[in-house]
Amino acid sequence: MNVKVETLEKSMVKLTIEVEAERFEEGMKHAYNKNKKNITVPGFRKGKVPRQLVEKTYGAEVFYEDAVNYIIPDAYDKAIEENDLQVVSRPEVDVQQVEKGKSMIFTAEVAVKPEVTLGEYKGLEVEKTEIEVTEEDITAEIEKVRDQNSRLIDVTDRAVEDKDQIIIDFEGFVDGEPFEGGKAENYSLTIGSHSFIDTFEDQLIGKNIGEEVEVNVTFPEDYQQEDLQGKPALFKVKVNEIKCKELPEVDDEFAMDVSEFDTLVEYKEDIKAKLLEQKENQAKSKKQQDLVDKAVENASMEIADAMIDLEAENMTNDFAYRLQYQGLSLEQYFGFTGQNMATLKENMKTDAEKRIKSRLVLEAISKTENIDVSDEDLKEELEKMATMYNMEYDKIAETMGDEEKESIKGDIKNQKALDFIVQQAKEV
Repeated sequence: MNVKVETLEKSMVKLTIEVEAERFEEGMKHAYNKNKKNITVPGFRKGKVPRQLVEKTYGAEVFYEDAVNYIIPDAYDKAIEENDLQVVSRPEVDVQQVEKGKSMIFTAEVAVKPEVTLGEYKGLEVEKTEIEVTEEDITAEIEKVRDQNSRLIDVTDRAVEDKDQIIIDFEGFVDGEPFEGGKAENYSLTIGSHSFIDTFEDQLIGKNIGEEVEVNVTFPEDYQQEDLQGKPALFKVKVNEIKCKELPEVDDEFAMDVSEFDTLVEYKEDIKAKLLEQKENQAKSKKQQDLVDKAVENASMEIADAMIDLEAENMTNDFAYRLQYQGLSLEQYFGFTGQNMATLKENMKTDAEKRIKSRLVLEAISKTENIDVSDEDLKEELEKMATMYNMEYDKIAETMGDEEKESIKGDIKNQKALDFIVQQAKEV
């Protein structure tokens, strides 16, 4: 097998791979054996037609696609390994030559890990953060807990107000015609949640039970249902019920109900301590991110669009998985936000590029500073994972493959690099 490597712009390379005719013949045999049970030629039973007769009857081209698909993965992997390329995207493959009795030639364009030229990363200046927990912070936290422990009560003596939960019937019309998905009965809606488009919820404030109202809104330009994008709509809405939250009184009894403490004073002190720890962690994270951002700004690198696209796709899949864990689908999320898959992926690209640059710079720093990861470091991290997933350390260590362990080592090394630039930083 012959491989030619051509360096392209922005950390892309083009591999031209020539596979020997003998290897292509193996692919043809594989294609024949895979398909022979489905081939029919008069005078022969299925699966018994000689390959030569099949090629004479239908042409050798009948096997080319399966032969190519059989050969390319292995040839591509060997080309990457032989040339020690650090690939960071899926390959774009183009078959250049495929003909029985000849070598097969194909190209693969792929993004590789870019070279990073570090700028200043030691002694970076970062703003000192003063951490304080105020009475307003404590009150806000208590209000959250009050809201979580509230109960809904029916309202019959007033009109709809902000924060009310109402039960409505509605039907939507565009250009005077009802549209798919625009009708519901006994739908529960919280005013101020902004789960409906435009000013839909605002226009229901002041309406009474039994009242029917016309609500005029405009669909967003990026609404997931293309035929509704940017169009004005009329909704006929009827208010069936109004409910509001009844909040508990803030006293010692409330503290005993929502915490392990007997008095409100003790409960507030605990809230203060937890908020202080939370603010300290937030300040630490912000300091770390600010320093990484500065180190990235001082560095230079060329990142292929294909690398960013793959990272954005992985982030989108992770986001979908987290939604699913919360009991939501992407389709439901798009309905709430007015986004679609294209806008979600596009929004992910900015964060994807930032994440890639941060990772590459930290890797370059760890390499420059000869930062290493010991077996003890890995063991400590696996022990944390075992605790997190409620597993025994020995079991998680046995089931984890070498590739996964190397990935964890890489994360540890990057964290050490981050700790290094934090230690070297100057607070101003």
